[in-house]
Amino acid sequence: MSNIKRRDFLKLTCAAAAIGAVGFPGFAIGGAGKKVVIVGGGIGGATAAKYIRMADSSIEVTLIEAGRDYHTCFMSNEVLHGRRAMESIRFGYEGLAAHGVNVVHDWVTGIDAKSRKVITAGGKNFAFDRCIVSPGIDFKWETIAGYNADVAETIPHAWKAGPQTALLRKQLESMRDGGTVVIAPPPNPFRCPPGPYERVSLIADYLKNHKPKSKIIVLDPKDKFSKFGLFTAAWKKYYGYGTDNSMIDWISGPQGGKVESVDAATRTAQATVESFKADVLNIIPAQKAGKIAFDAGLVDESGWCPVDHQTFESKQLPNVHVIGDASIASPMPKSGYAANSQAKVCAAAVVALLNEREAPQPSYVNTCYSIVAPGDGISVAMVYKYAEGGIQKVDGSGGLTAADSSMETRAREEAYAHSWFNNITYDVFG
Repeated sequence: MSNIKRRDFLKLTCAAAAIGAVGFPGFAIGGAGKKVVIVGGGIGGATAAKYIRMADSSIEVTLIEAGRDYHTCFMSNEVLHGRRAMESIRFGYEGLAAHGVNVVHDWVTGIDAKSRKVITAGGKNFAFDRCIVSPGIDFKWETIAGYNADVAETIPHAWKAGPQTALLRKQLESMRDGGTVVIAPPPNPFRCPPGPYERVSLIADYLKNHKPKSKIIVLDPKDKFSKFGLFTAAWKKYYGYGTDNSMIDWISGPQGGKVESVDAATRTAQATVESFKADVLNIIPAQKAGKIAFDAGLVDESGWCPVDHQTFESKQLPNVHVIGDASIASPMPKSGYAANSQAKVCAAAVVALLNEREAPQPSYVNTCYSIVAPGDGISVAMVYKYAEGGIQKVDGSGGLTAADSSMETRAREEAYAHSWFNNITYDVFG
């Protein structure tokens, strides 16, 4: 990291995590009838459920999630590469149940803030004193003509991990040597800003070793992206980017890279200037908050959910909190680590409010790791504070992998990435 030594950053992030959960050990007060219902069992929802129970075992916590398993989007690009098994990114809810969380597998169809109840497709009503909604993202299918949820069953987005990841991996394996992979990242804001470019990197490494005559074309509506310099330098080093023999062509929005339509039958993406026929076509559409956020009236005109950053209580509905990708929490990115951090802040606030105490002063943290080739990792990190009614970066707290860092350092970054994955998934689901 260029701005701060890693050991010092780790001290700061640990402090941020502790501050974000201020008062947890002292909140176990007892008192019957306190109910929290959590909608969505991804990183944000699962973290909130576990930490509320750890803070105050007298609170009845119900987590409602349709899926029996959760696949993490982070590290799913390693599944596409072939160096990680799908099973390694799959997690169940047994750990939460062991903490006393009532896990219900059902679809939430409505949230009635006035009567304080959550309604499910199974016909059940769940009463709450506080509701936490962590709905993740949904797609703006209408922004790309010819692309929709049905077409995504053959032209995958793989931006919700699981079957979509498996489908894209199978298509890469089946592709002929000399084929073309077209990847279309979304416009801002979207889940995991460095994710599409890590995907490009790891698919390029797979092709380099197994289908070396192949090519990747990136059709991007943006003119830059997260960790731009580090990614493009890695592409030059490993994949010939910028040369006549480059395995990767990145076409920006100003160059005509915005995808306007898709022809699923021919696997063709029509960009602003020209069309591109692919052997494997990966379209990642523009994004918005998950469907239940719209159904419940939690979004504003941006398509995302405005919240009070001290508690993550919705600005649209009282006693309902929104965390994770769906929330408006700028300058924090929409990432798994950010969702985990926000969930702990929200959990501490909810426990305090239910015990008639003032919500603690929060702090937040985020790190985004990316692997650009086996043995070569990069990262960006930041600690945030709550000030002047919003989230602000802590000056000097963050850092970006230095452009001139040694390969020993870069190998450590990859090891940190894998260690972080093991730690956060245990923190959430263990």
